Amino acid sequence: MTTAADHYDRLLAEHYTWMLGGDIEAVATAQAELLRGLGLTARPEDEVAAVDLGCGPGPQCLALARLGFTPVTAVDTSAVLLDELMEHARRSGTAETVRPVQEDIRGALPRHCAPGSAAVVVCMGDTLPHLPARAEVRKLITEVAEALRPGGSFVATYRDLTRELHGTERFLPVRGTDDRILTCFLEYVDEERVLVHDLLHVRQEGAWHLKTSSYPKLRLSSRWLTEECRAAGLAVRHDDTGPRGLRVLHAVKP
Repeated sequence: MTTAADHYDRLLAEHYTWMLGGDIEAVATAQAELLRGLGLTARPEDEVAAVDLGCGPGPQCLALARLGFTPVTAVDTSAVLLDELMEHARRSGTAETVRPVQEDIRGALPRHCAPGSAAVVVCMGDTLPHLPARAEVRKLITEVAEALRPGGSFVATYRDLTRELHGTERFLPVRGTDDRILTCFLEYVDEERVLVHDLLHVRQEGAWHLKTSSYPKLRLSSRWLTEECRAAGLAVRHDDTGPRGLRVLHAVKP
């Protein structure tokens, strides 16, 4: 078992775009539609700051830039994924808009965003459960509320792992192509955490090779997250299951 950051460095980072389907522009388009559907747009002539916590290869950053937000601060621990993000940004003509920051998302907002200045903070793609404890999620939500300007939005997408699976249900196929097959196996540790085992088969020179790594994820319920947002002073506008089975949470600072 390792931390989420180490897990991505060791195994997932180089395959992450493949996991998403291989086309970041298509994923960015879908994310832009999701955010637009929640009412998030900005006038391009204004400087309307956004922050993407756990940006990965950048589909949310590209989506925010398309919707007129600038600058977009992109925070991630993976240098590989940040480099990929900036390559996508250059190709799409938004490199001047995106500001990459390589560090942990915990404490990033106070360091890179003045209180009351952000129009949008997003934490998407199942990033919140990567934090080591619910107390860290609570602290992050407090930091989000402090960073947002009045009327600003917080959007999180995450997988609700609170319902325990049994037997072979715990084997979850992620994606399979001619050269790669990724499967997850879930091991329930306690009421707060699940241990995720990623099994990646890669075909090289006519033979299959298995790479494995494990890391803990939090079991965050919709009810708990909405209560934490309200406790931080945010009004929950949307809370429902969205694309790819991820839960979509949208909260606004009054």
